[in-house]
Amino acid sequence: MKLENVLPADIERRSFEIIESELPHEIDSSVKSVVKRVIHTTADFDYADNMRFSDGVIQIIKNAVKNGADIVTDTQMARSGINKKRLKKFGGEVFCFMSDEDVAAAAKANGTTRAAASMEKAAGLGRDVIFAIGNAPTALIKLYELMEQGKIKPVAIIGVPVGFVNVVQAKELIMTADAPYIVSRGRKGGSNVAAAICNALIYDLDSGA
Repeated sequence: MKLENVLPADIERRSFEIIESELPHEIDSSVKSVVKRVIHTTADFDYADNMRFSDGVIQIIKNAVKNGADIVTDTQMARSGINKKRLKKFGGEVFCFMSDEDVAAAAKANGTTRAAASMEKAAGLGRDVIFAIGNAPTALIKLYELMEQGKIKPVAIIGVPVGFVNVVQAKELIMTADAPYIVSRGRKGGSNVAAAICNALIYDLDSGA
């Protein structure tokens, strides 16, 4: 097996060249950078087929980021993976409330998950928020409930939790909600996928795309 001689600085560029050459079919140009970065993060070409984008969601998120919108995630891993330095250039921050004591107390008192309780806390931010959910379907379900109750109006929802229990159902539910969305249909996803989607959009803005 012959190894490629690729300089460290060129590894990402070469990776994207390989992804481009191995895509199973053409991807719409408006969402291609997002799909390719998710594939780059996961090495899984299934994302070329299972990603769903509501009409105009890419531009909606980009406009919101340019205007200083924040991102709320359901894991510290996703928060760590999002490029906060580049987001801050546009005035936004990344929040994860999962470790907050008041969230833990609310979850215990109400018999819910911390993920659900953290969505309730996010509803009180009073800012434009993009939700990036990569782990907990209960976060998506709670967001749907809060929207139905008129307690929150997300800029957009990135719904890509991974798993088996209520994951598929929660994603399908979000696609019926009154909010722009990016969803990975089926069981696949993860915090790394949520972060990759956010970064793809932030990097596009940073490059002027």
